Amino acid sequence: MPTVDDILEHIGEFNFFQKQTFFILSLISATFTPIYVGIVFLGFTPDHRCLNPGVSELSKRCGWSLEEELNYTVPGLGLPGDAFISQCRRYDVDWNQTALSCTDPFANFTSNGSHIPLTTCQDGWVYDTPGSSIVTEFNLVCANSWKLDLFQSIVNVGFFIGSVGIGYIADRFGRKLSLLITILITGVSGVLMALSPSYTWMLIFRFIQGLVSKSGWLIGYILLTEFVGLKYRRTVGICYQMAFTVGLLILAGIAYALPSWRWLQLTVSLPYFCFLLYYWCVPESPRWLISQNKNAKAMKIIKYIARKNQKPLPASLQSLKPDEEASEKMDPSFIDLVRTPQIRKYTLILMYNWFTSAVLYQGLIMHMGLAGGNIYLDFFYSALVEFPAAFIIIFTIDRIGRRYPWAASNMAAGAACLISAFLPDDLMWLKITVACLGRLGITMAYEMVCLVNAELYPTFIRNLGVMVCSSMCDIGGMVTPFLVYRLTDLWHELPLLVFAMIGLIAGVLVLMLPETKGKTLPESIEESPKSKSTN
Repeated sequence: MPTVDDILEHIGEFNFFQKQTFFILSLISATFTPIYVGIVFLGFTPDHRCLNPGVSELSKRCGWSLEEELNYTVPGLGLPGDAFISQCRRYDVDWNQTALSCTDPFANFTSNGSHIPLTTCQDGWVYDTPGSSIVTEFNLVCANSWKLDLFQSIVNVGFFIGSVGIGYIADRFGRKLSLLITILITGVSGVLMALSPSYTWMLIFRFIQGLVSKSGWLIGYILLTEFVGLKYRRTVGICYQMAFTVGLLILAGIAYALPSWRWLQLTVSLPYFCFLLYYWCVPESPRWLISQNKNAKAMKIIKYIARKNQKPLPASLQSLKPDEEASEKMDPSFIDLVRTPQIRKYTLILMYNWFTSAVLYQGLIMHMGLAGGNIYLDFFYSALVEFPAAFIIIFTIDRIGRRYPWAASNMAAGAACLISAFLPDDLMWLKITVACLGRLGITMAYEMVCLVNAELYPTFIRNLGVMVCSSMCDIGGMVTPFLVYRLTDLWHELPLLVFAMIGLIAGVLVLMLPETKGKTLPESIEESPKSKSTN
């Protein structure tokens, strides 16, 4: 009996139905962008200083300009290394006193303003921005700055927990039902996050969004690849990830038009309710139906695909068999991922590379948001370099192979971070160019690890191996905000040095893996490609 792949060769492996479904599901990939990296805009931290009661009235009485007001009332302003003092401390002075001099407000206290005692920002902060972010609304600065790190980490905790159960949910209840449930919860939690009355409630809805949003993205990926023929599967998978890059460009434009974080969050969440129309637009995966012994329903969908593609379905192909015989399946266990020295090496290297990809990808985007330039243009331009990454992969993996482009992309990302850390600010054009090369490299590495991970493991532990190794991606996402935001407090370029070391190590480790170009997927641990046979 024929398999689904055999039938697709006759009714179209990537014809009208598959192209339509690709466009529809790619919208999910594009709208996942604000959840994954939206912190750049949602958590934007503008220049700020302590709110001093009475200063505004004194400034009006004395006729001070804004510059004069800041010079008189903000400690440590303009002094190198004193950003913390100017942003998180204020003079312990009652500015409502009528005896204060307009030319020397501290004359009644001391002859030297540096001896005026300082205190914390007890009355809040003043932010130099026309818009708003979660930082300005909930005062996530100074002693509360760690709460911004937690905001991004909590969504990655949700990714981690949700991804662990995605395989079971999609296999147990079907791709379509699982997709619709994740879409609904993602949309509702996103809207509730925009309406959150407090930081705590915002964090709760952010976590819920993390639980389901990445799972929805993965289900869309699975569903799409199960609809297309074998020879198109890899290219379609890469293009699905390119839709994420399109989402980056759109996000920059929306964030520019909507400087208020609540309106931005609401706007990027509403499209998910439109995706509920997929109930009528996207059928269930015939491969999943066959695995559940629902051959009649699977054949009905296959006939629908044939009609959409305007292809006849031969009568000889109207009976089905599973792609993989259930009698040949083996029960995988976590022990199988470390059972032999060879598999153990693959597992550890792949886990580290998943971790590296997440840390450098998210880290470079977050660090760019702290650079002090035009955040919208910087975000837009850096997103553009992700398109060449996809095309380079498509045109090199079957010509050069996987190992060398993958290793080179990691090393390029690490080297770019190292160089960028020591470039002077007056060479901004060069700094931006090097940063874009780093973004290009880590984007390639991210997409390559997805591909090679599945090719190294034998069939019976392939899904388990991808799930376990890719979970390190979410672990990396949990620690990245703390790496970026805390290390920049010590030195602005320090995170780049950490990224450089992580990326260069990842590139060296990739060279210890075997080449998988032209190799059939292994069926057992004994058949897994060995490092010795890479040449």
